[in-house]
Amino acid sequence: MIAEAGVNHNGSLPLAKKLVETAVTAGADLVKFQTFKTDRLVHPETPKADYQKKATSRSRETQWQMLKKLEMSEAAHRELIRFCRQKGIGFLSSPFDEESVDLLVKLKVRALKVPSGEITNAPLLLKMARTGLPLILSTGMATLEEIEEALAVIAFGYARSRKASPSLTAFKEAFLSPEGQRALTQKVTLLHCVTEYPAPADQMNLLSMDVLKERFGLAVGLSDHSAGLSVAVAAAARGAAVIEKHLTLDRSMKGPDHSASLEPKEFSELVRSIRRAESALGEPVKTPARCELKNIPIVRKSLRAASVIRKGDVFNENNLTSMRPAGGASPMRYWEYLGKKAKRDFVAGEKVS
Repeated sequence: MIAEAGVNHNGSLPLAKKLVETAVTAGADLVKFQTFKTDRLVHPETPKADYQKKATSRSRETQWQMLKKLEMSEAAHRELIRFCRQKGIGFLSSPFDEESVDLLVKLKVRALKVPSGEITNAPLLLKMARTGLPLILSTGMATLEEIEEALAVIAFGYARSRKASPSLTAFKEAFLSPEGQRALTQKVTLLHCVTEYPAPADQMNLLSMDVLKERFGLAVGLSDHSAGLSVAVAAAARGAAVIEKHLTLDRSMKGPDHSASLEPKEFSELVRSIRRAESALGEPVKTPARCELKNIPIVRKSLRAASVIRKGDVFNENNLTSMRPAGGASPMRYWEYLGKKAKRDFVAGEKVS
């Protein structure tokens, strides 16, 4: 369970720490931030996305101007990682440029998150794979072909030496190779995602998780930008290995992602609901649960005499019935008795066996 703090710290380290504490209280396994150099991420004249315009106060502000205020320094990263370790929660971040990958590696993170927008950024994917760290790959806006191309780059990064020359052909060969597939299986988790804030529930298409698992044979989860809890819980019930959901202290705060995030009480309820859904999945077998066994004799029925039956009388539809509790002949054998003669007397209601 990943609490996506993202840029909901609004550039404030104290607020980032508060988000960490909230994630811990909610029971999340990891809290995730974003690591980027604004100058390397976005051209200065790039406009905001529509959802960003709605969620931020300055309509004329460029995406560069907005992100520059949300950029975290190396010192802030170090302090957050130390704070997460102190609080007993894992630290995770999405690097958006190669310099940021180097920073996170230097800070000895245990995994990297690939944001959806970088799934076609082959140089960055290769850089991340060559760290050897496990990758969580979000697939928002992507087709199956684009996901396979991204995985091919990642397989090349994991399975081929640094001396190997990158190319589309080399990527494909690495993806198809046993060592490439083995590396992907061991180190990559795919997250289905719909990149809209908030994402409409009727466009979430959770069945895509099944398609991803069948096509690529990797662990699959959900990066959920929809409103509320239901979609994430449904994904957990479908067997998602990872659920990522945005966390904020207050949805009314100004910032690009606050409005599509859960507040602390909601996030805590989400974690509880997902844990319940996870425990309810059980095993791929159908057999009576332990708690049911004691009820079988009480709620199942046995064959009984519907009226007085004398020795030699023929069992028929009028004198033979089924009633609780069990203990006599199973009603599944009802037709075996019809037309047969009783070998003794039965009082009304007596078990027939």
